[in-house]
Amino acid sequence: MQHAVGAPLPPHGPGSGHVGRPYQAQHPGHPGPPPISPPPPGPGQAQPAPPPAPGQAPGPGWSGTGPTPPAREAVGHTGHVQLPPGGPVPLPAPPAEPGTGGATLAVLLIGPAGAGKTTVAKLWAARRRVPTAHVSLDDVREWVRSGFADPQAGWNDHSEAQYRLARRTCGFAARNFLANGISCILDDAVFPDRPVVGLGGWKRHVGPGLLPVVLLPGLEIVLERNAARSGNRRLSDEEVARIHGRMAGWYGSGLPIIDNSTYDVETTARVLDDVLARSIASPPAW
Repeated sequence: MQHAVGAPLPPHGPGSGHVGRPYQAQHPGHPGPPPISPPPPGPGQAQPAPPPAPGQAPGPGWSGTGPTPPAREAVGHTGHVQLPPGGPVPLPAPPAEPGTGGATLAVLLIGPAGAGKTTVAKLWAARRRVPTAHVSLDDVREWVRSGFADPQAGWNDHSEAQYRLARRTCGFAARNFLANGISCILDDAVFPDRPVVGLGGWKRHVGPGLLPVVLLPGLEIVLERNAARSGNRRLSDEEVARIHGRMAGWYGSGLPIIDNSTYDVETTARVLDDVLARSIASPPAW
C-alpha cells in the first residue's frame, strides 16, 4: 500500500491493529530484523546468568531465554564422523560364506611393475558387497609434486625417504579405513630380499592382520604390459626384468602367489578373493 507524500503514516501504537503481530506476519518471506541484545546492567544490578554450554544443565539464574552458544567441534572429529585412533589391525574372523564375503580385510597386493596390481586391486575393491577402499603406494608417492624424487632418475636417500613417507601415509590411511569398518587393499612392489623396509615395514605400519598376496605373471607378460604404460610408470625392459627376477624370491616364502599370465582382470580378482578366503582360514606365516 502506498501513501501520498506528506500523508501521516499509519499508527503502530496501541489500538493500531499491529500490536502482537510478528515481524514475519507483516513482511512474509523476510528473515526478520536482527535480534536486539539486552542493555548492560546498571550500577548495583545483578549480572545475568550465562546460557548453558551444550550438553550441560542450566545454571542458577538462567531463564531459558537468549541465544544458546553453538556447539564446538569436539577434538578428534571431522564433521560428524569421529576418527578413531586406528590401532594395529587384528586377523579377521573366517567368513561364513564362499570367498571373503562381508569380512573386513586389510590386504597387501605385491608384484612387479606390469603385474596388474593396481587394476586388479581396484576391481576387487569395487566388486565387494561391503565398503572397501584401494590405496596405491605409487599414487601416494606422486602426491609430492614439487621436489618429487623419481626413482627412475636414480634411487638415492631422497627417493628412499619419500618412499618410506608414502608407506607410512598408506598405513595410516588403511588403519583409519579399517577402524571405521571399511576394508582396504594396498598395492606395492615389495621385494623379498628387503624384509625390514618391505614386508616387515608394512606389517609394522598396518598390523599383524595384514594379508599379503603376490601377483606374479611371467616375464613376457610383464614386459608386454609395461610397454603399454606411459609417463614415469613405464620402465625400461632391463629394469622390468631385474625387478621380476627379484620377485621370484617370493616362491618358497609361504605367501600365496597368483600367476595371472593367462587370466583376465575379472578372473584374477575372483582368484584373489578365493586366495584371501583361504588366508583368513589359515593365515600365512610371515
